[in-house]
Amino acid sequence: MSVRHLALELYRWLKRLEELEQARTRLGPEAPLAERNRLEAEIFQARKSVEHYRALLEGQKEEVKI
Repeated sequence: MSVRHLALELYRWLKRLEELEQARTRLGPEAPLAERNRLEAEIFQARKSVEHYRALLEGQKEEVKI
């Protein structure tokens, strides 16, 4: 993957993570447990994707320096 593609994917996942965290804030404590758990699972997956694309992007940047 090109550096540009990786950067775009990272940006997309960062935006998704931000949206999910805002949704969790709006949800509030009175929300059903199932809904909160679903949202937490999506946030967890988005964070993993952000970490993944950051690592790939860093790896690509290192290859370019060599």
